[in-house]
Amino acid sequence: MSRELKDPLYEQFARVGKVLGSPKRLELLDLLLQGERSVEELADLTGMGVANTSAHLQMLRQGRLVETRKVGTRVFYRLASDEVAGLLIALQETARSRLAEVGDLVRTHLSDEGESEPVDRKELLKRAARGEVVVLDVRPSEEYAAGHIKGAVSIPLEELEARLDELSRDVEIVAYCRGPYCVLSRDAVQFLRSKGWRASRLGDGVSEWRLAGLPVAAGEK
Repeated sequence: MSRELKDPLYEQFARVGKVLGSPKRLELLDLLLQGERSVEELADLTGMGVANTSAHLQMLRQGRLVETRKVGTRVFYRLASDEVAGLLIALQETARSRLAEVGDLVRTHLSDEGESEPVDRKELLKRAARGEVVVLDVRPSEEYAAGHIKGAVSIPLEELEARLDELSRDVEIVAYCRGPYCVLSRDAVQFLRSKGWRASRLGDGVSEWRLAGLPVAAGEK
């Protein structure tokens, strides 16, 4: 490969690396894995001001990692492609496998003493096909509507206590949320167990499920 090609080619690769080199931009991408959101929604979820959020989103757009649409004065962002979703998930998985600090954080903040190992995708498919589990999506309802594991029941975490009578005690509940670093499913499992349900959580989220080629649905339940 000639230097005339190498230098500009790697410069373009570095553009993506530069855009990814921000914790807040990675958090924004992680939220957009769940579906399209407005600048205002993203600002609220990340704890940043609207102007700062917009600046980070503009950098992501310049790196061609996100796309936009406008409704009146509001701007909505979404991931540019499944390749972007795969890139973010691969980055997270690489960090977890190579950096001990990631494992330490997961054990400190996500592990529950006495909790069984999370259920993997293959095992969940088998058990769901046999009618042994109810798959529970505990993300906000708008994220469920944007895309969810086919057949999953939507009960956002903050509604779970009030809607317990919708869940059968005859089968195990397998809860999932935004991905392996989301606490919603862990909190849901802890609560369900405290009330006498058999419950466990899926090891990842709907984005990993979709990228694995498994069935995903959209729309309200």
